Amino acid sequence: MTDVEGTQLFHKTMPFSERLGIEVLEHGPDLVRSRIAWDESLCTLGGVLHGGVLMALADSTGAVCAFLNLPEGAQGTTTLESKTNFLRGVRSGYATASSRPLHAGRRVVVVETEIHDDDGKLAAKITQTQAVL
Repeated sequence: MTDVEGTQLFHKTMPFSERLGIEVLEHGPDLVRSRIAWDESLCTLGGVLHGGVLMALADSTGAVCAFLNLPEGAQGTTTLESKTNFLRGVRSGYATASSRPLHAGRRVVVVETEIHDDDGKLAAKITQTQAVL
């Protein structure tokens, strides 16, 4: 079941996420989960979701997680660094991202995101650092 409020937050603050068709499953300071449906138009040769699509999913999900962990008075975040390890291709169904905060400080928020396929297999692991604005 999708999280309508969370999906609206993604699409309003990051219109690119709407263009990609990202849906939010849940959002809160401890966990943000979203997904993107496999579509041939988002694939490389061989029917595998493009790595850039997975990175966009992770960056969007991690950004909202960081935003929900901002210190009082902060205006927002921006990605300083993102490290992605691709472990397997997503060839059907959904790629589902789960982001959790590793560190929520006054100047940076570090978020870890895992992307799984519909079989629950780990497709990518991402660590990103977001600057607090």
